[in-house]
Amino acid sequence: MSLSVFLAVLAAAFLHASWNALIRSGTAGGSRLQNLLVLALVQGALGVALLCFAPLPPLQIWPWLIAAGALHAGYKLCLSAAYDHGDLSRVYPIARGTAPLLTLLLTVALGIDALKSGPVLAILVLVAGILTMAASALRAGESRRLIPWALATATMTAAYTLVDGIGVRQAGDLWMFLGWTFALDGLFFGLATLALQGPGIFRISRSGWSRGAMAGAASLGSYGVAVWAMTKAPIAMVGALRETSILFAMLMGWLIFHEPMSRDKALAGGLILLGVVLMQVLA
Repeated sequence: MSLSVFLAVLAAAFLHASWNALIRSGTAGGSRLQNLLVLALVQGALGVALLCFAPLPPLQIWPWLIAAGALHAGYKLCLSAAYDHGDLSRVYPIARGTAPLLTLLLTVALGIDALKSGPVLAILVLVAGILTMAASALRAGESRRLIPWALATATMTAAYTLVDGIGVRQAGDLWMFLGWTFALDGLFFGLATLALQGPGIFRISRSGWSRGAMAGAASLGSYGVAVWAMTKAPIAMVGALRETSILFAMLMGWLIFHEPMSRDKALAGGLILLGVVLMQVLA
C-alpha cells in the first residue's frame, strides 16, 4: 500500500467516525433511526447527482449494485439498534473492529486477494484490540444487547466491504458504482423504515435535516475514498486500515460526550494503533 493511499484511507476513517458522532449526539432532531433515515436520503440524493456524470451500468453489474445497496441499508438498521443499547465509544469499536477479521476470512477463503504474513499479523493485532474493548464493555456492566447488534453491524460491514470491492473492480467506473449504490441504499432504507415505523418516520425537523445533511456528506466522502482505495490495494488491508476510525471515535466519545476513558479502553486503543503501524511497516 502506497503512502498516498494510506493517508487517504486515514482521512476516510476520520470522516466515518465524524458522521457516527453526528448520529449518536442526541436525538433532538429525531430518533437515531430517523437520523439515519435522513443520512440515507441525503446520500441517495448525492448518489443521484453523481449519476448525472456517469454512464448506465451494464447488465452484469446490477446484481453487485443491488447487493451493495441492500447491505448498506441493513448495516444502518443494525447500527441504529446497537446505538439504542450502547454509547459511541463502546458500540463503534466492536462493530467496526470485528469487520476486518471477517473480511480477511472471506477474501482468503474466496481467493480474492493473497496476503502475506505481515498484513495478516497486523489485522489480528487490531482485532485483539477490539476483543479487549468488548470484554471491557461486559465488565463495565453495560447492556449485553449492544454486543449482538454490534456484531450484526460488523457482519454487514464485512459483507458490503467485499461486495463493494469486487463490484467496483467489475464495474470499472468508480462514480457510476458510487452513485447507484447510494441511490439504492436510500431507496431500500427508506422502504425498510417505512415498513417498520410507518409514515410518521418521515416527519423530520429542520435540525434533523441539517444533522443528516452533514453526516451524509461525511459518509459519502468516507465511502468514496475507501472504495477508490480498494482499486489500489488489497480489500482486506483497506478494510482493516479504515477501522482506525475506532481511535477517532474513542477520542470523540471522550472529548465530546465525556465518556470515561478506562485503562481497558486505552489498552484496546493501543493495540489498534499497533495494528495500523504494523500494517504499514510490514505491507
